[in-house]
Amino acid sequence: MKTFSEFGLEPKVLRAITEMGFEESTPIQEKAIPIAMEGRDLIGQAQTGTGKTAAFGIPLINKIDIKEERIVALIMCPTRELAIQVAEEIEKLGRFKGIRSLPIYGGQDIVKQIRALRKKPQIIIGTPGRLLDHINRKTIKLDDVQTVILDEADEMLDMGFMEDIQSILKLVPDERQTMLFSATMPINIQKLAQQFLSNPEHVSVIPKQVSAPLIDQSYIELHERQKFEALCRLIDMEAPDLAIIFGRTKRRVDELSEALQKRGYTAEGLHGDLSQNQRDNVMRKFRDGSIDVLVATDVAARGLDVSGVTHVINFDLPQDPESYVHRIGRTGRAGKEGAAYTFVTPREIDHLHFIEKITRHKISRKPMPSLAEAIEGKQKMTAERVLEAMQSDDHNQYKGLAISLLEQHDSVHLLAAAFKLLTGEKKDIEIELTPEDPIRAKKRRPDVRSNGRRPSGSYGTAGGARRNDRPYGGDRGGYRGGDRNRRDGGGGYRDGGRDRDYRGRSDRDNRGGYSRSSNRSNEETLV
Repeated sequence: MKTFSEFGLEPKVLRAITEMGFEESTPIQEKAIPIAMEGRDLIGQAQTGTGKTAAFGIPLINKIDIKEERIVALIMCPTRELAIQVAEEIEKLGRFKGIRSLPIYGGQDIVKQIRALRKKPQIIIGTPGRLLDHINRKTIKLDDVQTVILDEADEMLDMGFMEDIQSILKLVPDERQTMLFSATMPINIQKLAQQFLSNPEHVSVIPKQVSAPLIDQSYIELHERQKFEALCRLIDMEAPDLAIIFGRTKRRVDELSEALQKRGYTAEGLHGDLSQNQRDNVMRKFRDGSIDVLVATDVAARGLDVSGVTHVINFDLPQDPESYVHRIGRTGRAGKEGAAYTFVTPREIDHLHFIEKITRHKISRKPMPSLAEAIEGKQKMTAERVLEAMQSDDHNQYKGLAISLLEQHDSVHLLAAAFKLLTGEKKDIEIELTPEDPIRAKKRRPDVRSNGRRPSGSYGTAGGARRNDRPYGGDRGGYRGGDRNRRDGGGGYRDGGRDRDYRGRSDRDNRGGYSRSSNRSNEETLV
């Protein structure tokens, strides 16, 4: 894989990439970035979790002139969640260069978005429905757009956004660069590409399995308050050579590393608030074995390459499948086997299933380690250390003392005492960590247009939202017979997942899945 310094990027862009923890490019980045930097149109076929956001984000940030005070780039996404996620990554990539970007999506106060547009963002990241809304209001003009990116294009077309996308692209100058990214290439994507892309280069990265097969993946279902005791037992039971434990927040990392130290483990924390010298010092200790447990936020998940990491433990479930893949990829490297454990609270099970779906890997369930298993694991490791030492030749100087002790004491009792001393007793200190909120798969709500109407479902009949002839509704949420938008966040697909940005023509003959009576917005409940 290429390092990012080989792409000829600006120093400020390279600095941002380094700060984000990237070192080597992923396959889709290695193929797409040079093409994008040449200004050519591109079709990128890649799954979630392959680094495609950076594949188009890095060359985009690199090419934009900081002096621009116009919208020169447009990124279209199918869902508000993805729009927010892409916007966050674009902001990180452009922070040292000073690039201004703005996410635009339904469910957010449109007046607030209009105020933000007055700050002259150079990049707009938006969902088709809300983008059209701003275009119709003349609060967004696309006359100066030089780059258009369609992210997860197959998802957008599946949701019925073809007409919206076509309407938007017809407003963008013909002389532009267009990049289309999609996991699949159905006929409608091919037609869209033929209509709006000019001699595009096609790059494809389709892994059979996103997650590494050499990693034994499992999860433990437990309550938040049980996590720390489960972690200590797991470390004792598994006796990892080197382990990385991932926490969701900096506070979590600080508290967890301190708690492990109090229990007698050699652990230190790593997160973005540490200075470069502090981070280098922690990593030096981890690499040379001075500490065998590294507690880290996701800043360490990308690009961290330490040989000999045998275990990765997700103390907190990651926000998205891409983070999960990067985390567990810290073990099972260079053809070696590794183990990845993920702690999941009952309210996070749906999100775990979403990760399984995207990574196309079934994560096996394991019970919480018992105290007896933890003790047995520690004893087994001690016995292995003794046997390894016995096979070496550097213990001859202790034979005289051993013979003397055996003449005075029972051999079983003597060896048991030695095992106890070598195993060590962890300090039984009460630990209480600040609880983190669970991550749950978000219920998908319809995009609420600022004109006070819910957009209709473009794949629906007068009975409620349907997709591929399968009704979505019931107690999980979907809208039937013109139900009002539920405040509890219902109204989504059965599988949870990301919020959807709907569109259509709901006023006409009650088509599109919502009755005329349901067109009152209650937008304030979504802001």
